[in-house]
Amino acid sequence: MSRPVTLCTGQWADLPVTVLAEKASSWGYDGLELACWGDHMDVEKAASDLNYCEEHLEKLAKHNLNVYAISNHLAGQLVCDPNNDSRSDLFAPDDCAGDAEKKRAWAVDNMKKTAMAAKNLGIDVVNGFTGSPIWHYFYSFPPVSKQMIDDGFGYFAEMWNPILDVFDECRVKFALEVHPTEIAFDIVTADRALETLNRREAFGFNFDPSHLHWQMIDPITFINEFKDRIYHCHMKDTALQLDGRTGILGSHLDFGHPERGWDFRSLGRGDINFEDIIRTFNHIGYSGPLSVEWEDTGMDREHGAAEACDFVKQLDFQRSEVAFDAAFEE
Repeated sequence: MSRPVTLCTGQWADLPVTVLAEKASSWGYDGLELACWGDHMDVEKAASDLNYCEEHLEKLAKHNLNVYAISNHLAGQLVCDPNNDSRSDLFAPDDCAGDAEKKRAWAVDNMKKTAMAAKNLGIDVVNGFTGSPIWHYFYSFPPVSKQMIDDGFGYFAEMWNPILDVFDECRVKFALEVHPTEIAFDIVTADRALETLNRREAFGFNFDPSHLHWQMIDPITFINEFKDRIYHCHMKDTALQLDGRTGILGSHLDFGHPERGWDFRSLGRGDINFEDIIRTFNHIGYSGPLSVEWEDTGMDREHGAAEACDFVKQLDFQRSEVAFDAAFEE
């Protein structure tokens, strides 16, 4: 049985969920990875109202779509972001705007409710961000002390352990999308995040090769390093387009700018070897969703989403349980 192919709805939150469901079904998707904003998933309602959950799932079932995970990246980011400045005012309710600590308190409560919402929806994975109190130290000038980094990881544990306690109570796992601006953005920091949380089972990763590739981190090495912590997968492609003038830091150029050193691409049109990813998933036994997170500013998104679904379905295959030369054995 093939892995379900789902569409991450975060980049489609401008569309009502019923409209997107009809489109996604016509493109061939098996389900939606519902973002917890727009009308795609109301965490407050889902955490306390089973009727809301049932009715919401029925809206998708009418189009033969399932839900295997929900994503709350926006609230998660506010938990450990040191500034919570005006850039994230839209991530939280209007009455939190301009108040960094009010946004943080709301985010902690909202992430706990996201675990409850997942339980009520009958799913066991929530994807998201954690924020990071130390990402802005990534280039160590002015000089950054070891204590400052230690304190940053300590603050991450202080903020997230109580949230993860609720995830444990709900028997739901949190899958961090390893990503710049998060506490874990590469293999070393991902391992340290796990160590900081004493490797509690509630915390793992949403594997997304696109953010690893442009940092020149091998996605296959990441999978093998954390084979017991891959709780979900985003299928997203990236292309390096280094020309000697720009680098991997983006040069303060918008996505889609022809001079950026790297950019996202529709699946199969970038540099990532997805067949190697599927083969490695087969090796470690990952059988969860392959969720298309579609981002490509150079392509019509509906064309791209349909093409990406076909790409993943044609690519995916299960590991053989029989050796190809078994017929020659006596």
